[in-house]
Amino acid sequence: MSTRLPVALRGYDRTQVDGLLERISGALNGGPPMSADEVRTARFDVVLRGYDRRAVDDLVRECIRELETKAPIAERPGRSRANPAWLINWIQNARFAGSGMRPGYDVRDVDAFLDRVISGLRGAAPPVSARDVRESVFRVVRLGPGYDEQEVDRFLTQLAGALEGR
Repeated sequence: MSTRLPVALRGYDRTQVDGLLERISGALNGGPPMSADEVRTARFDVVLRGYDRRAVDDLVRECIRELETKAPIAERPGRSRANPAWLINWIQNARFAGSGMRPGYDVRDVDAFLDRVISGLRGAAPPVSARDVRESVFRVVRLGPGYDEQEVDRFLTQLAGALEGR
């Protein structure tokens, strides 16, 4: 993909973003397949002089829509397709940026909640519903380890949608 993205003082790692965009481009042009869900789970390190995060997020959303329109009918949005093993793996591999100097969600609260979701998917605890995910609330920390609130909120929105599709 020959899209020129703006560079910001603190942005997404350019090599990681370029690598993902190259894989997406290949998938859209007959190369190795790549699902929209694979793109959704992609995470990038935040570095100095990286690509502008908002511009990358917008482009990635556009790529997801494009991949979804080219996906086989059974894999298109709205279809029940998320199996527990896939969801568990996806949750376990989720990474969130730290909140830095801004307030953020308490790392322990978020991690404990996601562990509860995984336990429910494994059948070791009561299942967590999409509604439970949407209504989850975490303590906000001003000092100490915190996750970027917007990243966690986006992930939880996707998780709730995946749980509804089961």
